[in-house]
Amino acid sequence: MTTWRPLKRFCALHSEYGLNIGSEHYVDGGVRLVRTTDITSAGHLTGEESAVFVSREDAEGRELQDGDLLFSRSGTLGRCLLYDGPPRAATFAAYLVRFRVMEGYDPRYIAYCAQGKFFSETIRTEATQSTIANFNAEKFAGLLLPWHSAADQRAIADFLDAETARVDVLIEKKQRMVGLLAERRMSMMTEGVAGLLTETSTRPSSLPWLPQVGVAWREVRLSLVARQGTGHTPGRDHPEWWVDCTIPWITTGEVAQVRSDRVEYISETREMISELGAANSSAEIHPAGTVVLCRTASAGYSAIMGTDMATSQDFATWTCGPLLKPRFLLLCLRAMRQDLLGRLAMGSTHKTIYMPDIEGLRIPLPPVETQDRIVHEVWSRLQTSDAIIEALSAQIDLLIERRQALITTAVTGELEVPGVAA
Repeated sequence: MTTWRPLKRFCALHSEYGLNIGSEHYVDGGVRLVRTTDITSAGHLTGEESAVFVSREDAEGRELQDGDLLFSRSGTLGRCLLYDGPPRAATFAAYLVRFRVMEGYDPRYIAYCAQGKFFSETIRTEATQSTIANFNAEKFAGLLLPWHSAADQRAIADFLDAETARVDVLIEKKQRMVGLLAERRMSMMTEGVAGLLTETSTRPSSLPWLPQVGVAWREVRLSLVARQGTGHTPGRDHPEWWVDCTIPWITTGEVAQVRSDRVEYISETREMISELGAANSSAEIHPAGTVVLCRTASAGYSAIMGTDMATSQDFATWTCGPLLKPRFLLLCLRAMRQDLLGRLAMGSTHKTIYMPDIEGLRIPLPPVETQDRIVHEVWSRLQTSDAIIEALSAQIDLLIERRQALITTAVTGELEVPGVAA
């Protein structure tokens, strides 16, 4: 029968918090500061493209050693990184807690325990829920783990290294396929609005985001074929303007609905405004079918209003005229997203596309009936692609569940592992 002991009983050093240091202390080069966001769900350290660094003086006394275990106590709660010493020196941030196992014990075994179902369930049950779930160092130290001898820990870790590697290869292959399909998905939208799916011949385009267009198509400023607008937020210092709110109000919170580009229409919003609030602000009620583009925090994402709605000032809007169909315009905005973000968006942390640049946007303009054919053709292909992506995603989820079940049964003794005493 497996016995259980607290994590601290496995450790020579435990419950050590990381550096409480602000971004103003970041430097170029130096010692890498490992943060909670630098640990993937699989327990790996992200690449240096997203890394931040601190000076050696700031890191003194908190340098990581090979075999150190870091547990996330906030945000990505419960994630565990087994530090295996990349070439660059590293330290760790305040929302991580360091543990170091006793000599002779295997840190890989502890890292696998942290991926077990019992570990995540205990944390989820006991975590203090506030704005962000928090699990302090003392709670980590007291977490119960299956107890095995040092030799058995190594045998279990060796077994899981081999078995999870096989599962990880399958997961990686399927994730790569999903990634390629997602790239192809974007290409389909671009090919559609370029005329490659419907036209017999094309010509070079003058648009910076589109290589070609149909031979007889026009290329026009968007504001000439659609009425451009934006939105506003009624003053929060007037509570009477926030009573009897019945007008759907699109804010950046709605971007989550359309981030995958699989949804065209927004029909429900998290917040609403009142007629009085709209009347006393620059907010405008736009008709159903109006196309919206987020231009601030989640810049570049777009959708169509499913009913009459208002928006915050974070959005640009277009109410299409007789020469432009909303669904075709939506495809154009999604196809040009990378150009919008790369060429027009300003800012490092939070991208913003400013209204003067938005007013200059240009699109291809095929005949209205051709726009309908393009939309039909593109979405027929996208739906086929999306069905494959959904099937692959379901397979990935099953493989992840199988991986966790394998780890759980191996460390708890429910699975017979070669070399482990019965």
